[in-house]
Amino acid sequence: MATLAAERLLTIDDLDVSRLDEWLEYSRILPKFAELRRRGPLHWCPESGFGAYWSVVSHAAIMEVEGRPDIFSSRWDIGGITIADRKPDRDEPEMPMFIAMDRPQHTGQRRTVAPAFTPAEMLRHAPDIRRRTAELLDTLPEGEVFDWVDRVSIELTTGMLAILFAFPWQDRRLLTKWSDAATDFEAIDNDEKNQARWNTLFEMAAYFTNLWTERANAEPRPDLISMLAHSDATRNMSPQEFLGNLVLLIVGGNDTTRNSMSGAVMAQNLHRANWQKMMDEPALIPNGVSELIRWQTPLAHMRRTALADFDLHGQTIHAGDKVVMWYLSANRDESVFPQADIFMPWRENARRHLSFGFGIHRCVGARLAELQIGILLEEMQKRRMRVELAGEPTRVFSNFVHGYRRMPVEIRRG
Repeated sequence: MATLAAERLLTIDDLDVSRLDEWLEYSRILPKFAELRRRGPLHWCPESGFGAYWSVVSHAAIMEVEGRPDIFSSRWDIGGITIADRKPDRDEPEMPMFIAMDRPQHTGQRRTVAPAFTPAEMLRHAPDIRRRTAELLDTLPEGEVFDWVDRVSIELTTGMLAILFAFPWQDRRLLTKWSDAATDFEAIDNDEKNQARWNTLFEMAAYFTNLWTERANAEPRPDLISMLAHSDATRNMSPQEFLGNLVLLIVGGNDTTRNSMSGAVMAQNLHRANWQKMMDEPALIPNGVSELIRWQTPLAHMRRTALADFDLHGQTIHAGDKVVMWYLSANRDESVFPQADIFMPWRENARRHLSFGFGIHRCVGARLAELQIGILLEEMQKRRMRVELAGEPTRVFSNFVHGYRRMPVEIRRG
């Protein structure tokens, strides 16, 4: 049990930062994390809707957990990577994926897809990303309310995913549908929604099985499906493993970029002067991309399971304990990021954010996410585009995916 500060014992309400209703409002969840950080780097929550768990809330403590994959496991069969456990009374297939594996299985499968995200591949993709981004921005209606998430964030990220998979362009919006189903926290306690979720994922598996067969019977190509189909590490995956890795690649390629692109609108509206400084000084944009990803933190947490007892910052984590690394909290750690709640594109250490994780599980597609977001900001700057909120955004009902379902806006140019 975590040592409690003498001034006042922390209650379950203080300790439980997993409650989904509180993730719908920054005004509720961020102060709770700030108080926990003030009290210490990690805290034991003995009960919650997700069971007992450790909250790791400081930047330094998360770095330590991430740096010890021999102690803190990602394995899907003992807990996986999210705070939510599988419900034992549900007959559901497993979805092993390489982010939810330990070495050596993780290493071989990650290496299979890594060539799709090299600096050379980024240079190859950049002109097409810029063309698609520019064309999209030029079609946006001026002075008319529309949904930024749907028209911009989803369209740009889904198009990129379709290119990476060599996925039929006319069906690309299926990728968004499948990503949203895979990360649907509303289905956790709702059997009807859970069944609908699995029906959607089985639809995804059937669609991709056809693509897999086609690519496996053809010469190797530089798309992700072909890479998986022709690699020794992945060509003999079980159907469950195939499904799991598809979910990983779709969610990983979708949510980080999509929610950061939506977060850009929030940063522009909440920190107008700082955003305008970046627009007036476009040399700030590359660093501003890192700052935006820090400030938004598109995936709020990752979970590990302790394989052995381990002392961390004066607390003993026991074998079998659930350990939740709250990236959102680490990225607001004032000891690392002064005035952390403020978007500051000139922040010198913005790249120290943990939105991509750290260590062996650091996001394999980080460069691509940064490239897409950077090009969007550059093209907005060229058009002197102002994006004004035209209503209250709708947040994702989740403590894992940290983003937006809808965001009504109006734009002005010049």
